[in-house]
Amino acid sequence: MRCPCQRLVLFGAVILYVSQLAIAKQERTPGNDSAQLRSQQQSSRPPSLKHDHGKSDVNAIGNRQIGGKGFGNWYSIENEVAMGKQYAEAVEESTTLLQDPVITEYVNRIGQNLVHNSDAVVPFVIKVIDSQEVNAFALPGGFFYVNTGLILAANDEAELAAVMSHEIAHVAAHHAARQMTRIKMFNLASIPLIFVGGGVGYAVRSVVAVGKPMAVLSFSRTFETEADYLGLQYMYKAGYDPQAFISFFERIKAQEKKKPGTLAKAFADHPQTPSRIKKSQQEISSILPPRQKYIVTTSEFDSVKVHLAQIERQNKRNKTGKSNEPSLRRSANSGSVDDSRDEGGPTLKRRSSD
Repeated sequence: MRCPCQRLVLFGAVILYVSQLAIAKQERTPGNDSAQLRSQQQSSRPPSLKHDHGKSDVNAIGNRQIGGKGFGNWYSIENEVAMGKQYAEAVEESTTLLQDPVITEYVNRIGQNLVHNSDAVVPFVIKVIDSQEVNAFALPGGFFYVNTGLILAANDEAELAAVMSHEIAHVAAHHAARQMTRIKMFNLASIPLIFVGGGVGYAVRSVVAVGKPMAVLSFSRTFETEADYLGLQYMYKAGYDPQAFISFFERIKAQEKKKPGTLAKAFADHPQTPSRIKKSQQEISSILPPRQKYIVTTSEFDSVKVHLAQIERQNKRNKTGKSNEPSLRRSANSGSVDDSRDEGGPTLKRRSSD
């Protein structure tokens, strides 16, 4: 007959083993399995005809179960919203929100359109933070924040949409809840080890202590890869060029090398490595049916960016009491800064036929 300590150890081992099986099964999806991705690329059937409601079925966006409640997620939607609301209150106590109605309405409209073309099951509250850091983040439950630094760093609307889509994907896939569930699994599995004595107990505790942080870090990278995968789909579904996701991070990373501190720590922790960029390019070509035209930018994006730059300059003058920039005067007969832009609609890019 086993003693209570032995039963506790066995219980912990079973929990750890079952949780690992569930996680492994959850991650064997078209979005994270390179073998399945290669098989899909070799398929002669056009991607647009695949309707399996899986993670690679772009036509089923909004009707897919992406990281929902189950063994890998112990949190209900209500739990996620409550948790996100609590975090949002803390964020807004420690940051300055931009109150300009032109910019906040524009960013909210772009974000809500992306949410509409995603798998998210919660309404989003989107706000703009007055910060020069190039960053955006979404809390569980749909509390979404975009820094003014990101708007100024984006070359066009598609690049802004790319970053926002990636963050929306974190919420749609319940990454925060799943990450916390995994931490709880490991913590629960390690509890019986405190009852184990002797050399064996010490050895097992050492393995858990070393393995647990690495496992959590690995899961975080997995979720970032999944957010890349889903975010590309969401911006594509909304009509944007998915290549903007790659071009933005490549350019910002180059700027970071020249001027450290440009990239927010949240992005710096998950860099766009060559392998990650290559994987995104493969996903674009393998699961997204080609289109003749994509939205690249709009005249509204240009005007919002100019308006935001003016606000930034004004804020700088208010803080320093003077301006380091030259004062410009426009001639009464001069035209607009860029007469070549079409003020009536978005700029479209035609994809080459090769």
